[in-house]
Amino acid sequence: MSLDVTRAVPHPDEARRLLEHARVSRLAQLQALDETGQATDAYLLSEQKSAMRRVLKEIEEAFGRIDDGTYGTCQDCAKPIPAERLEILPYTRCCVACRRRAT
Repeated sequence: MSLDVTRAVPHPDEARRLLEHARVSRLAQLQALDETGQATDAYLLSEQKSAMRRVLKEIEEAFGRIDDGTYGTCQDCAKPIPAERLEILPYTRCCVACRRRAT
């Protein structure tokens, strides 16, 4: 099911579905990293796990934004985040322009 690109923000049910999919994917990736063991570079493995945990935290925060009605609004400029961006990164907090300025 694709998002309606004419809408700035997906319907809350669609947003929850996208976020749940992202959460399940990241949890599976984290589990795979846990099962990798020490056969790989310990530092790299630790960094990958930390990155997955950060994304999982961002996903949980996005669920909170759905609940409080701020989902799909850039936290920096307060403009709507395009539906296409939310489809790709459903847990994003910022529009592309603000994200670029932050890096």
